[in-house]
Amino acid sequence: MHQPTAPELEILKLLWLKQPLTARELHDELAPVLGWGYSSTRKTLERMAAKGFIACTSCANKNTYTALLDKMPTLAAFVQDFANRVFEINGPLPVAMFANSKLVNASEIADLELLLQKLAQEPAADPHPAAGKDN
Repeated sequence: MHQPTAPELEILKLLWLKQPLTARELHDELAPVLGWGYSSTRKTLERMAAKGFIACTSCANKNTYTALLDKMPTLAAFVQDFANRVFEINGPLPVAMFANSKLVNASEIADLELLLQKLAQEPAADPHPAAGKDN
């Protein structure tokens, strides 16, 4: 599975808080964050649906969107990938860093800790593959 891009993650975060939402509702709430026009929001929603990140349902002449990706596994994978790629941290991450998060509550932090431990045990891709290795 591909990781959501930063704008896709913003859309998912909003959907995890309150869903379903229409494209207009998503755009109106995210416009100050993303700085996009409405057509860019719609196109991103179409791409996210094609990737299987969100579902689009037509009802009463309006499309509504819901998240298909589960919140905690998605956030854990995103955080672990960031830690691996940017900081080259291959071990478990301390969940204390999420204590003041507006996105996760206390019960979700325990789930996040388990997911991060599991992800840390999986072999990570080498962030600096050797180029032109001699055999």
